[in-house]
Amino acid sequence: MMPVWRNSCKNLLIISTIILSTIILLGCSIAVSTYSGEAAVKNERPYTEKFITKHMTNTNGTLATYLKPAISTYPDIVAGREALSESLGFWMQYAVMRQDHALFDRSYQVLKDKFLTPEKYIVWKLEPDGRIKVNTNALGDDLRIIGSLLEASELWKKDEYLTTAKEISDTLQRYVQKEGYFVDFHDFARHESPSTLSLVYVDIGVLKLMRDRQLVDSGVYEQYAQVLSNMPDDGIFYPKTFDVQQLQYTFDDHVNLIDQLIVGIHLAAMDEPPTALISFLKQEFRQYKTIKGRYNRVTRTAEVSYESPSVYGLAILLALESEDKEWAKQLHKHMITLKNRDASYSGGYVFNKNTHFFDNVLPLLAETALQNP
Repeated sequence: MMPVWRNSCKNLLIISTIILSTIILLGCSIAVSTYSGEAAVKNERPYTEKFITKHMTNTNGTLATYLKPAISTYPDIVAGREALSESLGFWMQYAVMRQDHALFDRSYQVLKDKFLTPEKYIVWKLEPDGRIKVNTNALGDDLRIIGSLLEASELWKKDEYLTTAKEISDTLQRYVQKEGYFVDFHDFARHESPSTLSLVYVDIGVLKLMRDRQLVDSGVYEQYAQVLSNMPDDGIFYPKTFDVQQLQYTFDDHVNLIDQLIVGIHLAAMDEPPTALISFLKQEFRQYKTIKGRYNRVTRTAEVSYESPSVYGLAILLALESEDKEWAKQLHKHMITLKNRDASYSGGYVFNKNTHFFDNVLPLLAETALQNP
């Protein structure tokens, strides 16, 4: 018969083992739960993405320009649920930034099925039902799409993306040029092109990718790097266009800050950040707690009272490109106060029951870039 003290020790050992096992199991459970929670947060769709998918996507998969339906009274003016190649390009950029292959591939199918013509140019606008009523492209949108395709082909090792990028690039080089420069667009019905190159379209980051993937030669990249490097400014603001025949830059009296910020991002991508423009924006934000959408070039004063979420989105991207994360965080903190003001459209930057796709995708790109390491 086992002594009482040995029996007690045995029972104590059994109890201790059970407690220890419970602690280990509980710890594992907490660890798994924590990991699952982190994974869920990481894989959770951003609310603004959900808003775009739910409210800014037409039934045929194209992206609506505005939330509210409206009829365009002039072919060159976009309205209502019409879809732009510009929107598609930014959406493809977002899919690459988020490394979401499924989202990118859906956009790629929309590109091939809806926007890309048999002549291998991208129409700049579609009717809400997907019909084509224009015969022109838009250079900046084309370059953005080409850049997304090149990045996607590298990220997911899919040659088809590279092939499509090359087809579009070849079309640009064959038709959308004058005097050896790319120009804003080409009318494929009239076979006409303007002599203007909007500086916002000189996407130097994409041109570098095109050079590296041998879609253009190095001389082409250098040509546009010179266009940006030689660009004058008025002390703060940059010109709007470059005339490829006269080789002259033209300023606007009324400065669209979206254009200025995109040009600034191109400069920062060349390690030539727009120091004066950034200082002006910081001063505006410090003094007025806001940055407006349009300024008078002479007086340097705001010409509008509204705030644009897309301005803040681009300003954040410029800050990050200029390696100024602290300013990016300040801008982001203010930008998100403009979101969710309409409870019917969670995640959206909606004002008076309407919004522009630009005012949602650019903040989404900015937030994603800010979160990326």
